[in-house]
Amino acid sequence: MNSISLYMNLSTQIIWLFVLALPIACVAWTVTHEEVFREPREYCKEKSKRCKTLLQRKFFYLFTCEYCFSHYVTIVFLVLTGYKLLLVDWRGYIIAGFALVWMANGYMSLFAWLRQGIVKEKTEIVKLQKEAEEKLL
Repeated sequence: MNSISLYMNLSTQIIWLFVLALPIACVAWTVTHEEVFREPREYCKEKSKRCKTLLQRKFFYLFTCEYCFSHYVTIVFLVLTGYKLLLVDWRGYIIAGFALVWMANGYMSLFAWLRQGIVKEKTEIVKLQKEAEEKLL
């Protein structure tokens, strides 16, 4: 498989780093947080607590943590895109993998912070609505 990085200059590689990290973050967050994947996530949580070997427990734990799961997703994206960073040999995959995970984790932290702010605002709105209703009664 030819790497797309063979034909990219450094600025293009950096742009691809920011772009590829977005879907990695989205997939990792969705699988580990959203309701649609609740049952498989709960299954993995239980398996991570109940398996007999450390290797099995850690394997299932990786599906319950967005930061850990982002490593799996990153590997898939590296295979699909052939993206390499800085170097055109196998070391470029390693560098790209760590950089993509780092960027995706940054995006997920930002999303969690924004989501927390939205929840806080919704709670304040509900509180203000209840106070307004009490004043009317």
